[in-house]
Amino acid sequence: MNRKDFLALSTLGFLGISCGISKPNYTSKMLAIQLYTVRHSISKDLEKTFERLAELGFTQFEIYGYNGTFFGKTAKEFSQILKNHGTKVISSHHRTGITDGGDGTLLKNWEKTLEDLNFIGAKYAVCSYLPEAERSLENYRKLPEVLENSGRISKQNGIQMAYHNHDFEFLKMDEKRNFYDFILESTSSDLVKMELDLYWISKAGLDPLVYFQKYPKRFPLWHVKDMKTVTQDFTEVGNGTIDFKRIFEAKEKAGLKHWFLEQDSSDKDIFESISLSKYYIINNPYFFK
Repeated sequence: MNRKDFLALSTLGFLGISCGISKPNYTSKMLAIQLYTVRHSISKDLEKTFERLAELGFTQFEIYGYNGTFFGKTAKEFSQILKNHGTKVISSHHRTGITDGGDGTLLKNWEKTLEDLNFIGAKYAVCSYLPEAERSLENYRKLPEVLENSGRISKQNGIQMAYHNHDFEFLKMDEKRNFYDFILESTSSDLVKMELDLYWISKAGLDPLVYFQKYPKRFPLWHVKDMKTVTQDFTEVGNGTIDFKRIFEAKEKAGLKHWFLEQDSSDKDIFESISLSKYYIINNPYFFK
């Protein structure tokens, strides 16, 4: 099958049938994606991107980039776009605001952010990324208080706060612990949950199951993406080195509620990569059990 045929079949949802493989029972509501994966497509045409994702079966989103608007749309406008495509937002990514200080950060107009997130139906607000300027020892020591305060306000507004990792959190803070353990140990397990990025913890050389055992029920959100063997670049789920079956078998211990497909970059058309990941996912039932 050539690439053109593959894309046509997978977009229509017929890939399993065309290859002579019966399609497992799953519903589209189980398929969720972090929209950063398709950021370039969104920048060109937001609604067309949502339409393509819905056709592929991705009807739950984690969003990024809120700055008082959602991709330039008011909460009311964005909510209508979601409804038009049969999609919904589960979670939203935000910066701390320690160094950038823009709207939509944890430290500026957070109540207004939560009001808008509630309007569109989101259930989680996630601290997404620490820019390099915030990765000093001084700022790391401030971070638990920032997360706790934001988490408390979020909880009062019916939204759960969480923290998303990259690999730099696993650098040593002192002789006893890394920065990630410091965040976990210094914040309330009720107010601050974790969104575990399976790629970044794997790239850092650590085992997610060790963290599930040490901090049970703390990881309700996951990012699911794979890593190439030699280069350690991003790749499609099932095309790399991460043992998803082993990790998903521990999801009860972790407290998993939602997981999102993500691929930060690709050496293919990104929708082809999404189709390849989807094909692997729907043919491996442990993703849904």
